[in-house]
Amino acid sequence: MRATVLALALMCAGAAFAQTPPSPANAAAHQAQMMSNLTTLLDLTPAQQPQVQSILQEQHTQMQAMHAQMKQLFEQAKASGTKPDFTQIKAMHQQLEQETIQKLSPVLNSSQLAKFQVLMKMHEHHFHGHRGPPPAGATPPAS
Repeated sequence: MRATVLALALMCAGAAFAQTPPSPANAAAHQAQMMSNLTTLLDLTPAQQPQVQSILQEQHTQMQAMHAQMKQLFEQAKASGTKPDFTQIKAMHQQLEQETIQKLSPVLNSSQLAKFQVLMKMHEHHFHGHRGPPPAGATPPAS
């Protein structure tokens, strides 16, 4: 049940990020709601909450930088008439996930960390439509 609630919260977060940039007040309220959901789902203690929030904010900033890099890779590939290197993009994403887990490991207990990893997988499946990047040499479906 808790995982479902967080999955729904993460889906809403993705939809919110895909739209126009939220106002600072809306972003703060959204962030507070997400932290409240994580607190419930992971059974975070009051001492863990600010530590987890700080780590996730830092990782979110890194994710934004990574997205900017990916956009640049796509633009370079398009300009040169080639396809982006999906292997490189996937490796960048996996590296960020591993860094997040490493930073959370000293803060969360093993049960909380396992729950967080499940939530990350659910989040990834939602945003990637239950599929990974196309295989090397594959052509994208026609739109």
